[in-house]
This record gives sequence, C-alpha cells and structure tokens, in this order.
Amino acid sequence: MSAENHTSLASNWNFYLASIIYRNTSTSTIIHVWQVAQSVIPRSRDDLCSLLHRPILNVSPKANINNFMSERARKRGGRQGRQEAAQSATPTITPFITRKIPEYELLGEEGLSLIEHNADIILQEIGIDFRYEPALKLFKEAGADIDGERVRFPVGMCRKIIRDSAPSIFEQKARNPARNVTIGGKHTVFAPVYGPPFVRDLDKGRRYATIEDFRNFVKLTYMLPSLHHSGGTVCEPTDLPVNKRHFDMVYSHMKFSDKPFMGSVTQPERAQDTMDMCKILFGEQFVNDNTVVVNLINANSPMTFDETMLGASEVYARNNQASIVSPFILAGAMSPVTAAGTMAQILAEAMAGMAFTQLVRPGSPVIFGTFASSISMQSGAPTFGTPEPSVVLNGCASLARRLGVPFRSGGSLCGSKVPDAQAAYESANTLLPTVTAGVNFVLHAAGWLEGGLSSGYEKLVMDADQLGMMQVFAKGVDLSDNAQALSAVREVGPGAHFLGCDHTQNNFKTAFYRSNIADNNSFEQWEMEGSMDAVMRANKLWKQMLNDYVAPDLDPAIDEALLEFIRKRKDSFADSNI
Repeated sequence: MSAENHTSLASNWNFYLASIIYRNTSTSTIIHVWQVAQSVIPRSRDDLCSLLHRPILNVSPKANINNFMSERARKRGGRQGRQEAAQSATPTITPFITRKIPEYELLGEEGLSLIEHNADIILQEIGIDFRYEPALKLFKEAGADIDGERVRFPVGMCRKIIRDSAPSIFEQKARNPARNVTIGGKHTVFAPVYGPPFVRDLDKGRRYATIEDFRNFVKLTYMLPSLHHSGGTVCEPTDLPVNKRHFDMVYSHMKFSDKPFMGSVTQPERAQDTMDMCKILFGEQFVNDNTVVVNLINANSPMTFDETMLGASEVYARNNQASIVSPFILAGAMSPVTAAGTMAQILAEAMAGMAFTQLVRPGSPVIFGTFASSISMQSGAPTFGTPEPSVVLNGCASLARRLGVPFRSGGSLCGSKVPDAQAAYESANTLLPTVTAGVNFVLHAAGWLEGGLSSGYEKLVMDADQLGMMQVFAKGVDLSDNAQALSAVREVGPGAHFLGCDHTQNNFKTAFYRSNIADNNSFEQWEMEGSMDAVMRANKLWKQMLNDYVAPDLDPAIDEALLEFIRKRKDSFADSNI
C-alpha cells in the first residue's frame, strides 16, 4: 500500500474517533478512546470498514450513538444542551471588530490618483444636481458655481471642505455604554439588513412585513453577538401608516435593544422626531455632546441629491449626528458599466454630499458610503455576489482612507429568493471582500434576501454565524507565547497526538470557532436528529432565541416619556400613506 493511501485510511479512522470524542465531554473518555486508537490503525480499506464497527466505548458505534442520543434527549446534556443554555442566557456583549489584518488594495497610487482626477473633472465640468434650496445657498457662499439646481465645484473644493473638518473616526454611543461602537480607522461594525418591505421564513414563506416582524428582527439582532449595531429599517412595517411608522420603528430600537441604532430619513420632520426621541432617551445635553444616531442618506444617482435626503441630512448634521452619504449604484443603469468609471462617479457624488454636511455644521460625523451592484444586461435585473461590485467596493474603500473619512459598503448581499446555495455563495462573495477591504460600517451584514426586497429570519441567523467567523478571521495571527505552542510540541513529540496534552486541555474551549448552524456530526447522528439542513436548523434557532428573549432594562420614566411623546405627535396629524 502506498504511503498516501495509508495516510488517508489513518486520517479517516482518526476522524471517526474524533467524532466520538466530539459527542462526549469526559476527559477520561477522550484518553480512553485515543489509547484504544494507537493499537488499531487500519492497514487496508477492509480494515477500515471493520474498525468502523469496532466497540470503542464497550458498545457498538450504532448502539453508542443511540444510547447517547436517548440520554441527551432526557437530560438535554452534551454539546447541544450547552449551546442552547448559552443561547438562552443574557446576550454576549461582543465589541466591534478591531482588525489586525492589513487592508487588501487592488489599486495602487497611480490608479487611485487617476480615479480622484476623474472625480474632480465630474465635479468641475458636469456638476451635481442639488434639489434643495438651502444646499444651493451654502454651496454658493462657499464658492461653487450655481446654475439652477446644478452645482459645479472648483477642483479640490469638496475635498478640502471634508478634510478640514470631517472626523476620520468617531464613536456612536449606545444606551448601554458597553455597546458603544467606534466607526473608522481599523474598526468594523456589522449592522443588519435595511429597508425590505417583505419578510420570509421557512414556515410562512414571503409576506409583507409588519411591526411584529420589525420587533422580532430588533430582538434577534440584540441577541446575536456578531451584530454590533441594531440597524435601522430592518424591515418596513407595512401595517402602520407611512407617515407615522417611524415612531414605532425608532421606539422599537430604543425599547427592545440597547445597541446603537439608526434614525428615520424619509422626511426632514421624521428626522427631527428621531432627534427629539433621542433627547428623551439620552438627555438633551448628552445628545448635543455625542453622536447617538447614524443615518443613511442615499444619493439619487446619477449625480443627484433630492430634497428629502438633503433635508434629513441637514437635520442630523445640525444636531452633530452622523450621516452615511451613500450613492446608490446599479452599474450599467445608474453609472457606467466599468469599475473605473463607476468609482469616479461614486467619489464625485459622495464628496459633494459629504461637503454639504460639513457646510451645515463643520465637524459633524460623516461616512463615505456606497451601495454598488451590477445589472443583468439581458433582463435589467440587479445582480449580487458578482466580481465587479467587489472591485468597486475595494477601490472605494481605498479612496475613503485617502480622503480621511470612515467607509460604509458591502454586506451579505444576494439575489436569491430563499436562503439556498445561491444566497450563500453570493453573500460570501460580498462579505469576504468587505472585510479584507477594511470597510468600517457594514449595513446589510445579515438577513438580506431577494436583492433587498426581503428580510429573512433564517438568513439573519445564518449570516450572523458567518459574521462571527469574520470576526475571528479579522483578528489575524496570534503570536503570543501561548499561541506559538512550543510547549505542546515538546510534550507530544513525533508520532503521538495532541488531544491529551496540557496546552490542548488549557485552550480547547476557545481554540476554534464553533458554528451554531453548521452540522459536523456523523451521518448517523445527523439522521437521528431529523436530517435537518442548515435552513431548518436556523429556523429552529431563531424561534428558540425569540422564546428566550429578555428585554434590556429601560428606565420606566424614560419609557413613559417616549410613549407620551409618540402619542402626542401621532395625535397631532392624520394618518397618511404618503
């Protein structure tokens, strides 16, 4: 037999033994199994088949699994029991990510300078439409050329305004100080899906979202430690009037979570309602001195900002709150089909919008954002998880660092209607470039389905599992004395195993990321547990999480003041779906 075949057989045998160990927690069991193993390494495939039915724990493997499963069902012990107990406890507070890996940049100095030059040409020669009179007045006073709604900027004007006052990094405060997030620099913050009018789950399928769904997504996000931010419009509660639903959405973030959150931007008046509610929650002076809300301000690409977005941005900037100025791009329809052309347009639009916030209030926090995807040139449908948007994301991240502002992009984007293999591949093809490019604020990090039309319950928890992996990946390589593990190598020596050595015993609980979605058990155990796929396991998980949810403490006086404010404001004008 070749050495390669022998190694393969031994590896399969060891994998089987490890699966037994993985299902048992006793140190004595671990040692016993590996003592047996040393004398029975398989020498042929027939040997391997025979050994796979050898009694290891004084019973046959099948009986061992049956007995183990029965005992676990009675006592809810073992690995699953510990996981369920952990999930039902108070949510773990996981800090935002501080990346210890370098940013991967596709463009060098020459390429980035060229994109910046082309953006300056767009700003100077073509210009940006600002459909908001206060913005036109501010830009005129700052030295821009105004022609109706078209604003043309002298070369370098927007860049100078931004660099002179916009912070490169800032902290958003949460009502629980342990959940404050730092946005910018080497930090990454994950936030859930934003904006879908529909929700989907395995039981009820696709349906219009309600305020109950909205609250559920806030609660789930609160309980998922890999999501650092509560987000904003996690789904659109279509059962409430359009002109009043923002009260219930903002209140849900304040009541059912203690993570930082986003405000309303659908009208300037709704932005002001958000600010008034924040002052009740945090205190007026605290809000004046700190950033407590982040808000999404989309450009109406190509090269246009409308009155609604600019009015909301002005409200937040005047209150020293953060805006994400984010061109919304479907390349081929709203920008050129090429990455270089799209990046130049994005940079021009973003700089113009960010400059506006700094003219409103110098020093107010602002984030360079972009949502860039492509379209099918056959059908016109948006596409996700394709390589070209990842190239744009990477280049814009580099441009934001050169400009000196935080950057928002990426997420777990997909076009699939259900959380299937397409959803997984497309999400992964967006998420990994997001992390390696050094994105600071990641909206749509979990729960996105159907090109952003649906928020998925199962997709939320499946994505959150991947976000946990990204958090570990972003830590890079630990080079401490413990991580070098020379003591383990010395203790074990050639030809033995590391399971029982001191170093493994001291580190095994935290050595590897453990997914709460993936199944790595034997086929027999998987079959006995119901032959569930990942979506079925995710369905079970989010239901258990909602069942175990406990709201974070909120001062009853503050809660009452918020509800009274909402009641009075709702009573002051009629319902409308405009």
